[in-house]
Amino acid sequence: MVADVRSAIPTAPRLPWKRIMALKGASFTAPFFLGFAVFTLAPIVLALRESLYTKESAGLGFGPATTRFSGFANFSRGFQDTAFWSAILRVALFAVVAIPTIMVLSLAMALLLDALTTRLAGRFRVPLLIPYMIPGIVAVLIWIYLYSPVVGPLTPFFHLFGINADFYSGSMVWISIGNLLAWSGIGFNMLIVYSALQAVPREIFDSARVDGASEWRIAWSIKVPLVRRSLVLITVLSIIGTLQIFSDPMLFRTMTPETVTRDFTPIMAIYDWAFQQGEFNYAAALSIILATVVGTVSAVFYKLTNRAPV
Repeated sequence: MVADVRSAIPTAPRLPWKRIMALKGASFTAPFFLGFAVFTLAPIVLALRESLYTKESAGLGFGPATTRFSGFANFSRGFQDTAFWSAILRVALFAVVAIPTIMVLSLAMALLLDALTTRLAGRFRVPLLIPYMIPGIVAVLIWIYLYSPVVGPLTPFFHLFGINADFYSGSMVWISIGNLLAWSGIGFNMLIVYSALQAVPREIFDSARVDGASEWRIAWSIKVPLVRRSLVLITVLSIIGTLQIFSDPMLFRTMTPETVTRDFTPIMAIYDWAFQQGEFNYAAALSIILATVVGTVSAVFYKLTNRAPV
């Protein structure tokens, strides 16, 4: 009788085992999506909201400030801001030179490591990665000391060869910043490419050697095409990071304010409008414009380069 009653009670359908495992695996992504929502999506929404308003002060600025809805007036003003777009162009020209240079050096170092034995390559990986593990602000302070014409060792070293190297001059400041970015970023990029190379079956290289291919031919015709996706990834990350460069030129400004102006880079211009001039609404609009530019450039580059090797 009891068994008949239990059999008559409908039971909830059980989820398939694969679905349960998939849900458990997806649960590990919950902290990421929570952080993404709080620290990325929420600031974007707030920035969009602030960019649609304008704060105005009454009288000579001593009266109470009023906030009014201005629509897209801040965006229109931003598109006409020649100083802001000059900063974007300045950083873009720097990126055109710096990013390919860093990518080539990173690829060359990864290929050299891949040519070594696993034990010998392990001795070089960590030293090459140390500059990347140093916090950015600390790295900038180290290089500011090295570049200093008073206490730094580089200026006296170049004087031995009759070279007057002023690393803070207008003609050298981008080279100084680029050297700092290369020093701190090559190790990380090299590790990504080297990991991709290690995932390639060694039999492919052995077959090429049997067919008479030289090491240079193997590297150029086999290894480089097989790590193309990794190269695209680190290049996109470099584009995003370079167009948003801030801390490096900001600290360089303390040494050479006449060369590194307050709107030297787009982020520096946004920082100046927000925290020096107090126009948070206009700064929010500039932030949205810069994010759109960075996202568009990255998406176009990814679309053009992320293709399967022939």
